[in-house]
Amino acid sequence: MPHRGFRPSSSEQASAYAVAASELLEVLWGRGQEFAAPGTVSPSQLRALLVIERQEGTNLRALGEALGSSAPSVSRLCDRMEAMGLLLRAPSPTSRREVELRLSLRGRALLEEYRALRAAELNAVLERMAPADLAALTDGLAAFHAAASERLSPQRDADASPLHGDVADSA
Repeated sequence: MPHRGFRPSSSEQASAYAVAASELLEVLWGRGQEFAAPGTVSPSQLRALLVIERQEGTNLRALGEALGSSAPSVSRLCDRMEAMGLLLRAPSPTSRREVELRLSLRGRALLEEYRALRAAELNAVLERMAPADLAALTDGLAAFHAAASERLSPQRDADASPLHGDVADSA
């Protein structure tokens, strides 16, 4: 991994370090997930819950596009999450053929539990960093968040706070 004062010479180098860091985050988050309540959700269910949280009232088609999944797969995924009490389906007020998806209270509580577990694991690592390195990481992550949000949602307000309501919060 990079040493103090390291400056990536290319986006490819920065990408390689980001991939390596994301793999470590997966391991850390997996460790935190071990402490989650029994009956936790699959990674695909978690991604769906995060998209629904961000796009409250979304429909199956939009959820499928966000997840890169086919309509039948998304429908079955939502069937399972509804049976688990994690999401609610309601008829759309604008179209009788569409169904709106919303998180249930249980779904919201589950996301908050995952966030808390992940934050605890991440904080254990961040506490090991020097203050200057932590500040540089914060600046870099803020810039990354803005660029990724723009790529995923071009209509999103670029000045919106990165701290909540975004798939990047926990995914």
